[in-house]
Order: sequence, then structure tokens, then C-alpha cells
Amino acid sequence: MKLSKETISILKNFGAINQGILFKRGKKLKTVSSHKNILAEVDIAEEIPAEFGVYDLNNFMSVVSLHKDDPTFEFDETHVIICGNKGRSKIKYRFCVPTMLVIPPEKQISMPDAEINFELSMEDFDWVMRAASVLSSPQIAVESDGNTVSILTVDLQNDSAHTDSLEICKGNGDKYRMVFKTENISKILMGDYDVSISSKGVSHFKSKTQPLQYWVTTEIGSKFEKA
Repeated sequence: MKLSKETISILKNFGAINQGILFKRGKKLKTVSSHKNILAEVDIAEEIPAEFGVYDLNNFMSVVSLHKDDPTFEFDETHVIICGNKGRSKIKYRFCVPTMLVIPPEKQISMPDAEINFELSMEDFDWVMRAASVLSSPQIAVESDGNTVSILTVDLQNDSAHTDSLEICKGNGDKYRMVFKTENISKILMGDYDVSISSKGVSHFKSKTQPLQYWVTTEIGSKFEKA
């Protein structure tokens, strides 16, 4: 088995959400943060032939990156064997037992009805994240006064903090402020997304370019008022 550049990129992203991961047979990868406030799922091109756990995904990806050529992956009962360097290198990387990992639920998430829906371009996503970083904003809020929907970088605990507001689309009359931790939104792989947010406390980011999606919880301070 080989891993595409796209799958390697996603695994590196998943390593920022959860230290470990349980690979399962098939083409679907899932991960969840230790606080259970971020869930990610992707369908990959490769067929995973065996179930195995990796305790430190970032370390595993560093091992994979040792090979400048296209490494192949083989499996025995207790190891994944990473073969590279023109076949001269074979790294045996030991599995970990699933009980050592924080594992996402088997059941598919049932997203509540979302009152808020908009498209988030990669350009706007990148702007928001760079603004939040430069302004040291611990929260990102999706806000509407009923007329305009904007994404704000804010510090809800500091009225004198620097902020940024980026208009995204027209409003539908509903007034709301849905708050997220910046550190949680930063775990989403940069790209174009269809975004849905429910007043019940959960959001859904669905990639427009690949079969990748995230669910992220909203934070205290979120509010919604129907028109």
C-alpha cells in the first residue's frame, strides 16, 4: 500500500486534532479531539487493509517523511512496515492497542437542523486565521445583525482588545453570535467549505473540493435570536 500526498496532508492535519489514531479497514479515516469538541472524517483514495492503532500520529508521519521516495506500507500482526529508500530500508513501527487511544464514535453524527448556512472561501478562511493570529484573538465569532453575516476575531474577556470583522454574506433577519475557540478552528485544513451552524451548539464544515468534513462545538457566549 502507498499513501497519496493528499492523504499524507490530511493525516498531518488529524495529528493536530488528536495525538493518536485508529486506522480501520476501508477508505474512511476519523479522529476526535481529547475534549470531544472537534470531530473530523475523510474518505481517502487508498484501501486500508488492516486495523491498527498509532499512539503518536505526528511521530508516525515524521517517520514516513524520512523517505524522500514513495514508501510502501506492509503489515504483520503487530507492526506496520514502512519500506523505502529504494527498498533498502524497512522501518517496523509497532501498533498500539485501541484502549490507549481517544477514538471517535462508531455512529454517524446526526447534525441538528442548522439555522445558519454560508460558504467560506479559502481566501476568507485564510484572512480570518491570519487576522486572529496577528491580533492574538482567542475566539472567532460568526455574527449577524440581521442584515449582514460577518466573521469576527475577538477576545470576549477583554473589551479593549483589537478585533477584525469580515463580511461574508447577506443576513436573513436572524440575529446571532456563534462563538468558537480560535485554536479549534485552526485545526481545520485550509480550503473552501460549506458551513452550517446550529443554535444547539454544533457546527459542520464540509469541504467543497474533497470528501472531508469537520464538526466543531460552539462555546459559551453563543446566542441566537430568530427573526
